[in-house]
Amino acid sequence: MAFYSAIPATSVQANCLGLFCQTPSRDRTWDAQSAGRGCNPDAQVTAVLAALLGLTAPFQAGAVFAVLDRAFAEGVDPRTSTRIFTGLARKRALDMALFTLSWHEAHKYELNCYHYGAVIDACAKAGIWTNALHLLGAIAQGKIPLSTIICNAAISACEKSGQWEGAMRLLYSMDQG
Repeated sequence: MAFYSAIPATSVQANCLGLFCQTPSRDRTWDAQSAGRGCNPDAQVTAVLAALLGLTAPFQAGAVFAVLDRAFAEGVDPRTSTRIFTGLARKRALDMALFTLSWHEAHKYELNCYHYGAVIDACAKAGIWTNALHLLGAIAQGKIPLSTIICNAAISACEKSGQWEGAMRLLYSMDQG
């Protein structure tokens, strides 16, 4: 892919690329027997987050995809994904979280309520409640069932932006559903 050469290879990115030591199974679901062998998964997450957050703004989806492709050439397990999404939310890196979500969808990796909840939390921390509700609507139409985790994250996004009416509507819809 052409965007690989567009990213300068920083030492953080170079460290990140060699950290994937866990082996997923061929169908890109996590092989639990290989978990914990060979490297520290927290170090891997830290390196990936450093590489992602080290990209210069305005960054493009291709740059984010390149970092993730390099770091997870063999695949990514759901726990690592959750840690990545949570770390991006903590850093208020909403665009990065959305690109990372798109990367997971493009590679057909398993996404769950924790992943979507973390991205909606990033929306809340960025103060962009409309994105949180848009994402909630997309989730409702997809394969992931709405959960308390996802709805609470969306309610929190509305609350943090002072959108009490939206939060109340979500609470009401949770009670009805």
